[in-house]
Amino acid sequence: MTVPTIALNDGHQIPQLGFGVFKVDPVETERIVLDALEVGYRHIDTAAVYGNEEGVGRALAASGIPREELFITTKLWNSDHVAGTAPAAIAASLEKLGLDFVDLYLIHWPRPDADKYVDAWKALEQINSAGLARSIGVSNFHVPHLERLAAETGTVPAVNQIELHPGLAQKELRVYGADHGIVTEAWGPLGQGKYPLLELAPIAGAAAAHGVTAAQIVLRWHLQQGIVVFPKTTSRERMAENFDVFGFELSGDEMAAIDRLDAGLRQGADPDTATF
Repeated sequence: MTVPTIALNDGHQIPQLGFGVFKVDPVETERIVLDALEVGYRHIDTAAVYGNEEGVGRALAASGIPREELFITTKLWNSDHVAGTAPAAIAASLEKLGLDFVDLYLIHWPRPDADKYVDAWKALEQINSAGLARSIGVSNFHVPHLERLAAETGTVPAVNQIELHPGLAQKELRVYGADHGIVTEAWGPLGQGKYPLLELAPIAGAAAAHGVTAAQIVLRWHLQQGIVVFPKTTSRERMAENFDVFGFELSGDEMAAIDRLDAGLRQGADPDTATF
């Protein structure tokens, strides 16, 4: 199975379906990521704060997959927004991952209360220029945060990774991204199991109509809107199920019915007020 790619604003390509390791136990990460790579995933999304970059790195090395076939993302944590710490942070991440560069490096959260994300972005520009990250982007940024980057720096983020699922469709952010050449990535694409998303009638009905699972319907909803998505699971069977989403297509009516589920159901922290 060949996963479709999306062109980024810097000329690179990103696989539209990947595998996330948020809250994956560092002890289990190598095995779980190896399973994902064997299933067919080539896009792996981790972060410094997850504490499992080393396990990801061991899995990449053990897989024997050529580096050019992989797309690896990690993230700058909030405590490293302060002046001069981003270079050490990316160096530490690269050492743990066993890589010379990452394909995508993100500011993990804006932390507007600390007011350092513009400085952090300028550091990412330098990291990009040095070849340590092929592409740079942000995570959990709202429109005002993105507008400030546009006003005060010279580089448009390649992606914005945000909480996104049918109950929190983030239409304003997605429209802003599309208008400014910023690809939207979804974290928590299945709602993190915090509300009965997979039982809702438009999703359950589409699953029955296509002979697939409700989770596959939701992932397909993301993909058909040009969203980059990386579901997280520790089950190899579920990994394979999540990867098998290219053999069917939702109709316009099915997509519209799922769109109508948007109710602002944020399950994670609000980027405007998060202070961790």
